[in-house]
Amino acid sequence: MVLTRKQWREAQNRALWYFNKASILLTNREKNNIEIADFGLGCIERIGLELITYVNTDRCCAKEIVLFSWQICPEHKHPKLNNYPGKEETFRCRWGEVFLYTEGTPTIFPKAKIPDDLKKYFTVWHEIVLSPGEQYTLQPNIRHWFQGGPEGAVVSEFSTKSIDEEDIFTDLRIKRIPVII
Repeated sequence: MVLTRKQWREAQNRALWYFNKASILLTNREKNNIEIADFGLGCIERIGLELITYVNTDRCCAKEIVLFSWQICPEHKHPKLNNYPGKEETFRCRWGEVFLYTEGTPTIFPKAKIPDDLKKYFTVWHEIVLSPGEQYTLQPNIRHWFQGGPEGAVVSEFSTKSIDEEDIFTDLRIKRIPVII
């Protein structure tokens, strides 16, 4: 599946609305370069995210992530690559609410809403709920996924070097780098 230029632009404009709600100021260049990740599944409203990467060097990375209402970043992990131990990342909620799931004791009644046809691709259910000002740090190679709450969410990500194209997803159909026609 691919995104059309129209779908991509609509998602960018919607993401700008979220950044404005979170009082995150962006340059014109950043506004025009909002990345839309549909993960190749063609269902951006259910599976996807929108992001700005401020910096990504050999030592650190900083991003702003938008999750639309109930939008899911699918289950994945950041593996060790040669001498690189994998990405360590901290998520800090800036606006809305985000439900983060990771390895650990499963939550009995999680807040997440997963479409029935996708449930088989979500295996970790230890829930961490982040509200504005709250944060959580994940170590490398830990399986995790997250979902925007009822209003969606804006999340800052601070991490070691990000190599998104090397992430390992539970759903093998996923393609991390979007295709736009």
